[in-house]
Amino acid sequence: MSTTNTKFKRKLTGAVVSVSGSKSIVISVSRRFKHPVYSKFLTRSKKYHAHDEECKATVGDTVTIIESRPHSKLKKWELFTIN
Repeated sequence: MSTTNTKFKRKLTGAVVSVSGSKSIVISVSRRFKHPVYSKFLTRSKKYHAHDEECKATVGDTVTIIESRPHSKLKKWELFTIN
């Protein structure tokens, strides 16, 4: 968990879908939007890899992640809170 200034960092909330290796988690973040032509609401999801320093998160938890420095090729987010 980061103790740095989080005022200008992006935050995302989603569900943990995988605990991949040591200190790594995969989060699925869903967003809803209205289709521009058909006016139907759609749900799209995207997976983010995040750094979990203390290995606290488990599969199924709802978590909040914030932007951070790159920890590896895919991990550019880190765990902020477990909701």
